[in-house]
Amino acid sequence: MWILLAFASALFAGLTSILAKCGIRKTDSNVATAIRTIVVLIFSWIMVFVVGAQEGIAQVSGKTWVFLILSGIATGASWLCYFRALQLGDINKVVPIDKSSTILTILLAFLFLHEQVTLLKGISVVLIGVGTFLMIQKKESTQTGEKSGKSWLLYACLSAIFASLTSILGKIGIEGLNSNLGTAVRTAVVLVMAWVVVFATKKQNTIREIPGKEFLFICLSGLATGASWLCYYKALQDGPASVVVPIDKLSILVTIAFSFVVFHERLTKKAGLGLVLIVGGTLLMLF
Repeated sequence: MWILLAFASALFAGLTSILAKCGIRKTDSNVATAIRTIVVLIFSWIMVFVVGAQEGIAQVSGKTWVFLILSGIATGASWLCYFRALQLGDINKVVPIDKSSTILTILLAFLFLHEQVTLLKGISVVLIGVGTFLMIQKKESTQTGEKSGKSWLLYACLSAIFASLTSILGKIGIEGLNSNLGTAVRTAVVLVMAWVVVFATKKQNTIREIPGKEFLFICLSGLATGASWLCYYKALQDGPASVVVPIDKLSILVTIAFSFVVFHERLTKKAGLGLVLIVGGTLLMLF
């Protein structure tokens, strides 16, 4: 069952990237992140009450609270970096770097969760690493001076680092805890963090200027994120992190397919080969 949930998480995560990209063409990425987090929070707490998990909050231990909060902070940092990278760069270039968090996650799972690293996993890491390298290209088209250079690359790399920390901290934080409740608590932490960044950067006044169409896409992105999270953390609770995380990263196929249809972004032969290696390495994780 956890494998099916992991694949469902990948599907919704792929849709999240496309919907978010549609919602940040003119809207500040930090503001968009803060708004969509509200949607995710509402969605996640509805699920908590649907499954009757709200009573379990009184039994949450101090250690679990610490790891849930740390996981939420890591998630918030990953989101802020990821959507800034999406705003500055092409989806086909940003997403592969973000998905490379699989490599660091496997390493951290080995060090802290004592999950075994087999020869196949070692080969998978190499394939994913090489594939990611092949897909990294400098963004050629620029619209403003701010969007030039490789700023998107820095944000994408930071997103991957924080995403891997999120997986490990989340795995520890939901041991013995209902996954829906854990997701809801973490989302509350992300919400606080996201709005602190909005007010710190003095972008709160731009909320009134968000186009209606972009606001809709931001909300839809939040719903897709909520669905992805609920599937992901339930799968993470029941299955090994070193397998669940790679499956979730297959969302890259959904994202790239939709980026071609919606944004007409095409892969070069080199990037296409990189995608094949990433997917091959990810699938190899399942054996």
